[in-house]
Amino acid sequence: MLCVHTDTLPAMAVHTLLLAAPRGFCAGVDRAVLIVEKALEAYGEPVYVRHEIVHNKHVVESLRRKGAIFVEDETEVPEGAVIVFSAHGSPPEAFDNSKRLGHTLIDATCPLVTKVHQEARRYARDEMDIVMIGHAGHQEVIGTTGQSPERIRLVETPDDVDKLELEDPSRVTYITQTTLSMDETASVVDRLNARFPGLKQPKSDDICYATQNRQDAVKQLAERSDLVLVVGSQTSSNSKRLVEVSKDRSVPAYLIDDATEIDDAWFDGVGTVGLTSGASAPEILVEEVIDYFRERGTDNIDTVMVVDEDVEFSVPAILARKLAEVASG
Repeated sequence: MLCVHTDTLPAMAVHTLLLAAPRGFCAGVDRAVLIVEKALEAYGEPVYVRHEIVHNKHVVESLRRKGAIFVEDETEVPEGAVIVFSAHGSPPEAFDNSKRLGHTLIDATCPLVTKVHQEARRYARDEMDIVMIGHAGHQEVIGTTGQSPERIRLVETPDDVDKLELEDPSRVTYITQTTLSMDETASVVDRLNARFPGLKQPKSDDICYATQNRQDAVKQLAERSDLVLVVGSQTSSNSKRLVEVSKDRSVPAYLIDDATEIDDAWFDGVGTVGLTSGASAPEILVEEVIDYFRERGTDNIDTVMVVDEDVEFSVPAILARKLAEVASG
């Protein structure tokens, strides 16, 4: 925890700290981190992880200290080793490479991302052109477009839609990166509907429940705050979206990895601060930020409850079996 001598600190004008609920770890992230920890327990060190298991530097460093080795490509992993695929999802060739190398492969892909992969493959089998709304280079986008690269076209903005050249404009559908905001995708979907009148609508929205819940919580924070802090890493797409949601409502917002990145100058004339965290940020980092404000005289700390999340995902069967074997001796 952050340790500061309060007698050396100037008093802050911030009198109220509002905490978003829900915030922090979603079920997919919680499952992915647990998978790496349990894999280390079941198989011993080292356990290799393809890409950062989740986009948070504190989580990655913690797992590295426990014996996880992070690689960007499965071909870097020795034959026969244990490898965990990250929560963001991976393209099919990555799975094929691991199988060829004889890896013990544990798939930590978030089940909600897996759902999008299944949609993409189904649309491809139906010989439809698929437009993916997402950010180029993001690991989730790489994994999803890899499901059917010959069928999927990536767009980020409405202007990108205007540049699309598709074989049969009457056979088009779309999917989205799960960590975008509803507001962010709405304008792109509107342009798709205008450009392709026969656009097939997905059966269900791809934006993950946790992403939407955290964005809804920030909207409420912004209504009651002079400034919003988001705990999360710069590599975290969903954390960046939370900052944008606040700024879209004309409320200043900052993305911080932890309390050490806070600048007191931000709070000049600020009476109420909203605090939340991205879906890959551990709660201990939020607690350190709360301590930061307490130690500077903020004594009114309240929670803004939007929804109570109770979603849980089970670990992969291969890991569950191995843990049972270890437990039985």
